[in-house]
Amino acid sequence: MADLKKAETDPKAQLFDEIDDLHAGMLGVDGSGLHMQPMAPQLDRNTNSIWFFTKSDTDLVQAITAGAHAHFCVVGKDHDYHACVSGPISVNLDPAKRDEYWNSVVEAWFDGGKDDPKLTMLQMKLVDGKIWASTDSKIKFGWEIAKANLTDDMPHVGVTKDVRF
Repeated sequence: MADLKKAETDPKAQLFDEIDDLHAGMLGVDGSGLHMQPMAPQLDRNTNSIWFFTKSDTDLVQAITAGAHAHFCVVGKDHDYHACVSGPISVNLDPAKRDEYWNSVVEAWFDGGKDDPKLTMLQMKLVDGKIWASTDSKIKFGWEIAKANLTDDMPHVGVTKDVRF
């Protein structure tokens, strides 16, 4: 459930909590002509970066050139939280990050384990983003819609915030 107070007062922390709870979000390289693809994020809060494991021969990796920029979209598990973050993306097989984020789920995708010749990682350095957190209460939602229809005021069913990193 999206915490509307936290979305209002500390949207960056809430965004990071949501990314940590995420199995996969949608990653796309700007200007590549490719559709966004589901990718499992590994968040580094200290550097405002998201790391992704992938194979070096994928179309996503091939689309990343010097100066590439990407967007990563988040949908919370209860569908009451949405976010989109953006920033530069690069191929970066940092052995320390590989070891830090390696787990049995990642290992299932790579026959050669950590030594798989196609194993690579992407690093997306977060620059900015936007979050949308909404109430999951059907009663509050209904009340806000009814009130808006009676008063011509906009319904208040959530919080939208810009985030800078």
